[in-house]
Amino acid sequence: MKHSLRGPWGRKSHDSPPGTGQCTGIAVRDLYPPGLVLAFFLCAAAAFGQTEAQAETQTARRITPDEAVELAIRNNLSLESSRIALDTKKRKYDLVWNQFLPEFDVRGTLARTNEVSPSASQWNVSGNFSASLMFSFALLEGIKTFKLEYQTGLLTYAKAKAQMERDIRKSYYQMLLLQENVGLLRESYAAAERQVTMARANYNAGLAPQLTLLQAQVARDNMKPNIDQAENGLKMLMANFAMTLGLDYDTQFELVPVEGELNYISLELKDLISKASRGKPDIIELRQSILYTTSARKSQALQMHTPYLNFAWAYTPTFTRDPWKDSWGDGDNWMDRGNFSITLGMSLNSLFPFTKQGQGLKDVDNGLRTLNNGLAQAIRGTELEIYNTVFTLEKAQVTAEAQSQTVELAERTYRLTLEAFQAGLQDLLQVQNADLSRRQARVQMLEQQFNYRTGLIDLEYSIGVPFGTLSSQGSSDSQGDAGSVK
Repeated sequence: MKHSLRGPWGRKSHDSPPGTGQCTGIAVRDLYPPGLVLAFFLCAAAAFGQTEAQAETQTARRITPDEAVELAIRNNLSLESSRIALDTKKRKYDLVWNQFLPEFDVRGTLARTNEVSPSASQWNVSGNFSASLMFSFALLEGIKTFKLEYQTGLLTYAKAKAQMERDIRKSYYQMLLLQENVGLLRESYAAAERQVTMARANYNAGLAPQLTLLQAQVARDNMKPNIDQAENGLKMLMANFAMTLGLDYDTQFELVPVEGELNYISLELKDLISKASRGKPDIIELRQSILYTTSARKSQALQMHTPYLNFAWAYTPTFTRDPWKDSWGDGDNWMDRGNFSITLGMSLNSLFPFTKQGQGLKDVDNGLRTLNNGLAQAIRGTELEIYNTVFTLEKAQVTAEAQSQTVELAERTYRLTLEAFQAGLQDLLQVQNADLSRRQARVQMLEQQFNYRTGLIDLEYSIGVPFGTLSSQGSSDSQGDAGSVK
């Protein structure tokens, strides 16, 4: 089934009740004397309010959910840290071949012996240029380890982006709903103010006791804390939203209402659980981490338990005479004491489990067991998460469908009350109250639609599909018992 969205989800135009900010809706017969003076001030106030609203709109930044996601991906500092970490891993993987480059070393030494030999100089000068290359089976496994580390970094960055997009889209819809709630609270306060005005007029005319006036004033004043709390909550949410996008905290946003209709789709619980166990970013990252840690463990074990082969060459020119007296340019005074060597060796400490090397390998084994245990817990937790999400979506759908019928009744009540007012059978207050009732019904329906939309966003993240995949399904997919558990 489909239901048209209203308010922040795609507002439809409605007739405004007389006396709610439109000058043309004010009739002199509805005003206390002097009617013309009061009408003039009300029109001026409405015009001033419209001017203020236009000025605020001009300074606000118009933004859509997709634009917000693009800004966050480009500017968010947390995501930038993930990008830097990924760049480090990519650079290591791109240059993994440098493990097969020999190590070069060059140095010069001036030394003085402690004991003087009659046939040798107390001072000597030598230079050294050396190159060495060590080969082991661990190097080959290390190439695979670097590749897996880079792939793990890619998945970690993709998960961070997906989480960022999920949170931004949910925050965007939450701000739309809060804006509607703030508007409703203000309308309720205005209705309470009208009740106070009427109670005061009746009290002054001797038609109502003072208690009625006091009760109306208390009811009106009790609304102020709720309005302040809602407005402050909206400001804080917008400030956090702006900081997440990399903007100044005081950036004002003009949120674009969601266009189109909300589709209620059919959900197969077993199929969704199966998809989530394979496609949820958290689970994919855990599986990749296990592969990477396994490869790193194998590389460490090969390095400990297999021999290594080292090739070394050194050129060591040494001045054999007194460097302070004899000539440095005489070739007979120099001798090369360098050499070329091939060394085959193996660590013995790694053969014993109680050594530092042996215990390090056991620590890696424990880390692997922890990762596998975490993967099992993540899969079980995801199953429960999908189960709860599906039933939450089902509940939101049923409530929203029921509330949509309430909205239709409230709209009909408002139209009939407006017609009665135009015929002189109802007063202005009744029309305004009917309009407030329809607004309340619509906000309650929007809240359920908000719950359904955010539930779909959570579900899309859990099964690892692009955001909008489920919510954009056509009407053919939304037939039947939508949200049913099978």
